[in-house]
Amino acid sequence: MTAHDPALGRPSGILGWLGFGQRNPDAAPARPDPETHRPERRSALQWRQLDEVGRFLIAHKLEVSARTLTAAWNYLTGADSQTVRLIDKQIQQRLPITAEWLEANLGSEGPAEDLALLAQLMERLQSSIEEFGKTSREAQSATSEYHTALEEHVSELERSSKAGSVITDLAAIAKVMLRRTRNMERQMLRSEAQTRALRRRLDEARRSAEEDHLTGLPNRRSFEATFAEEYRIARAAAEPLCVAFCDIDHFKAINDSHGHDAGDRVLKLVAECFARISNDRCHVARHGGEEFVMLFRGEPLEIVAGQLDRLREQLSERRLVNRATDQPFGQVTFSAGVADVFASGDPRTALRAADAALYRAKQSGRNRVEPATPEDSLPPQLHIAA
Repeated sequence: MTAHDPALGRPSGILGWLGFGQRNPDAAPARPDPETHRPERRSALQWRQLDEVGRFLIAHKLEVSARTLTAAWNYLTGADSQTVRLIDKQIQQRLPITAEWLEANLGSEGPAEDLALLAQLMERLQSSIEEFGKTSREAQSATSEYHTALEEHVSELERSSKAGSVITDLAAIAKVMLRRTRNMERQMLRSEAQTRALRRRLDEARRSAEEDHLTGLPNRRSFEATFAEEYRIARAAAEPLCVAFCDIDHFKAINDSHGHDAGDRVLKLVAECFARISNDRCHVARHGGEEFVMLFRGEPLEIVAGQLDRLREQLSERRLVNRATDQPFGQVTFSAGVADVFASGDPRTALRAADAALYRAKQSGRNRVEPATPEDSLPPQLHIAA
């Protein structure tokens, strides 16, 4: 509101601006316009939902991540009945809601669906933040204009030689209003700072949605997007494209013998070995558990299989020791299956072929790299019939 706001409906002069003077007795009382207030109500609802998501994460001591944001949003808005049912049951049994529990119990969606849901959530949050920031800036601007106009009129009242006791009282009231507008401006500035901080946290959450928190490698969701882009580039340039699944051998035995902390260190070590050969034409991601997926553009199947085999030999020659207990891990090895994407027909079929080749490597004694065969690209039922 400013001193020039026509909605004030005032007569001319300073007393009219302050609410005194003649008014039209026939004028109907002003009614709030529902269309004017509707955006404000919608903004308040979106901001409240966003605040509830944050409170949910804090209450359950959850990090901001793709999984926790999605679960919190689905639970608090009722967007997914299964999420609501499972979390309610966990709360009723007084059991903790952890990131691991969310991953284990709410991880049934496929990567594409999960990524789409996450994108929708991020878009909603971003929209809420932007709308709140805009509202905050507009409110700050209006408050500043109102403060300036009020200050001018206070000065005018104090200079008036005919002020009298009524004008003096009005000036005192106006001074109180000035102090309040200053407080409002300071609050608006704090709101803008909070909005910027929230936007930064949202950007961090978006990045964490594409990164495996243990190894630092891209995760499966990120790999899906990379695979689609590399497939498009390779097809346009008529370049070879190969995909490989790599799985650490006897990983359960490592966890059972040395504990999960030691198992995590082995996972990070193997991830570092794979990451050394990654570049703009070789992409490595953690697919889940002890399994990694790799994408090679520009090299044929035989060359890629040879690169993986050399990497396998280098790792198998190392003798690793558990630093926490000084007990040797023994030989740490991996098995791999690699497939030619274009020979398989399409990316989905190539992934299935690489997985089938990995299974064959495991069945053949582990610690080996198996290239996919044409049979590996067949659907499972046809492969069995053959």
